[in-house]
Amino acid sequence: MTSIKHANQLSRKPSKSEAHPLYKVTRSKVHGYGAFATRDIKKGEVIDEYLGDRISHAQADKRYEDHDENDNHTFLFIVDKHTVIDAGVGGNDARFINHQCEGNCESVIENRRVFIDAVRDIEPGQELGYDYEIGREKDDPPNADEIYACRCGSPKCRGTMLWPPKKETPRSATKKRRKKPKAKAEARKSRRPEARSKGSKRRERRRRA
Repeated sequence: MTSIKHANQLSRKPSKSEAHPLYKVTRSKVHGYGAFATRDIKKGEVIDEYLGDRISHAQADKRYEDHDENDNHTFLFIVDKHTVIDAGVGGNDARFINHQCEGNCESVIENRRVFIDAVRDIEPGQELGYDYEIGREKDDPPNADEIYACRCGSPKCRGTMLWPPKKETPRSATKKRRKKPKAKAEARKSRRPEARSKGSKRRERRRRA
């Protein structure tokens, strides 16, 4: 019988038998393996559902209590305050869609199921990606941003998969506010992940093991 720990190690490699009509999994320059479009994908199209073992937060904590804090692999996805999807156990290839700070996809939750949707038109060969927004924790090690470093290559890359971005010192933040017109600052604020209308699809964060 395959242990949970062994199953999670195996999950870091794509299944040779799984085929998807919209993307294929192969080596990525961003991180390990990645998902690459195999045909044109239109904005708003559902790319895949994030599948895996549905467990409680307490079960996830127990399952990964000996997880190496320097290992940034995470296949856990928060559905709500009760449920986490562990794609490391019984998951599909959606787990290989990498983090990107300014991705061409987004994760959305409908009826307690997690879907990956395209947020703009994607051409064949382009790597798929969405913002993991892995939450910061009070007991994070000093090198947490280094452990969860992002190498997506976007001009707007914040350098880390963690969210929110590291707080600036009051002095540097004050200087930046003086340089930015209020209208632009408000426009940026409205595009933040938290600023979603009540009727919009709910979006949750990936969580670390």
